Amino acid sequence: MKKDNQSCLDEIDLLGFSDFQSMRELLFCLVLMFYLMTLMGNSLILILIILNPTLHTPMYFFLWNLSFLEIGYTSTISPKMLMILVSENQTISFWGCGCQMCFFILFGLAECCLLCVMSYDRYVAICKPLQYPCIMKYRKCAMFAAVSWAIGVFVSLGQSVSIFTLPFCGSNRINYFFCDIKHVLKLASTDTYKDELAIAILITLIILTPLLFILFSYILIIPTILNMPGAKNRSKAFSTCSSHLTVVCIFYGTAIVTYIRPNSEYSMNRSRFLGLLYTVVTPSLNPLIYSLRNKEIKAAFKKFVARRQASFMG
Repeated sequence: MKKDNQSCLDEIDLLGFSDFQSMRELLFCLVLMFYLMTLMGNSLILILIILNPTLHTPMYFFLWNLSFLEIGYTSTISPKMLMILVSENQTISFWGCGCQMCFFILFGLAECCLLCVMSYDRYVAICKPLQYPCIMKYRKCAMFAAVSWAIGVFVSLGQSVSIFTLPFCGSNRINYFFCDIKHVLKLASTDTYKDELAIAILITLIILTPLLFILFSYILIIPTILNMPGAKNRSKAFSTCSSHLTVVCIFYGTAIVTYIRPNSEYSMNRSRFLGLLYTVVTPSLNPLIYSLRNKEIKAAFKKFVARRQASFMG
C-alpha cells in the first residue's frame, strides 16, 4: 500500500459539522455526555461481570463482549468528533481515515454477529433448558465470541485494503463527520461501480443474515415462553429476552435505515443525524437497557457499591 502509487492525498476534510457552526458548543456537550455515558456504563458492566461469580454464565459472558465492543465502537468515532467540534480542525490523515474505517467496520460487524450468538444462547436456555449446561459450555461460548471477532477482523481488513489501494488523487472532502465506507469510496479517482455494488451486497448480507437468524430464534422462543406453566416463569423468561430484543431493535433498526435504503431517500442532514444516532447515542443506551431490566445486574451493582462503601468506611 505505497502512498506514492495509490494516493495523492495526505489529509481528508470531514465536513459533517460545517453547516452547524452555531450549534458546535451544544453538539460538543451532547457528544461528550453520551460518550462518557457509554464509557462509564459499559465499563461498569465489564467490572461487575468480572467481580461477581454469579454472573460467570454464558449470557453474561456474551454481554461482557458486547459491552467491550460498544466501547471500541464509539471510541473509534467520538474522540475525533469531539476534537473537530472543539478545535474546528476538520482534517484527518489519509491513513488515520483508513484506520478509523477499518475499526468501525470491525466493531460493528462483530456486534452484529455477537447479537446473533446471544439470540442462540436465549433459544437454548428457554427451549432446551435441560441441555443448556451441556450445549453452552465455556469452550463453545469462547469459540462463538472468537468467531464473531474473527469475522469482524477479516471483513474489515479485506474491505479497508480493497478500498485504500484504489487511487485517491481528486477531492479530499467528505460531507460527513467520520470516514464511513460509502463516503470514503466516493473520493476514489476511478470508476467504483463494482466496488459500490460489492459493498452494498456485503452490507446487506452482513446485516440481514444475522437478523434473520435472530428473528427465527425468537419465532421458536416466544411460543415456548407462552406455553410455560406459571406466570412467574413466563415473566422471568420474557425479562431475559426483552433486554436483548430491545438492543437488537435499536442496533439493527438504525443500521437498516442508514445502510439499506436508496441514497436519495433522505437528505444529507437526516443522514448525519442518523449517523450521530447509531455512533454516539445507541452505544450509551445498552448499559441502561440491561441494568434496568436485569435483576442480577442490579443486585451485583448494589453489592459493588456496598463493598466500596465498606472499604471506604473501614
